[in-house]
Amino acid sequence: MTTVFVLADTHNKLPQNVVDLARDGDEIWHLGDVCAESILDELRALGPPITVVRGNCDSNNEWPLVVDLVRGGLKIRLQHVPPEQPPDDVDLLLHGHTHVPRNERRSGVLFLNPGCVTRPNRGAGRSVAWLEISDDGKLHWKLQSLR
Repeated sequence: MTTVFVLADTHNKLPQNVVDLARDGDEIWHLGDVCAESILDELRALGPPITVVRGNCDSNNEWPLVVDLVRGGLKIRLQHVPPEQPPDDVDLLLHGHTHVPRNERRSGVLFLNPGCVTRPNRGAGRSVAWLEISDDGKLHWKLQSLR
């Protein structure tokens, strides 16, 4: 079982309660709009490996726009801006950008968005998420509200 702490759209701010939550992940995935490298430095100091994708507000061109991973036999894509059409080569697509949580299956692809750490949109609260992936590919997605 792999437990992943998933966050997006920090926009230069990383509240202490988010840091405290992130400590419990086996991995940390940041889905873009980090905006300040110091945010990643804080997360790196926690120890779990971090995967980051570049968002539309990020200026670090060394961060990839898309990262493809395999966990528990599932093909997973991380990117900031969600595609218009579901990709045909992944099982799971995690994205940020909209500042709204998402858990939606489209054409066999599960789209997940942890929401926004700093500036939620469309009535959503501030949130992050946990993704648990078992070795046999079963997954559990849980939004974590931030107060």
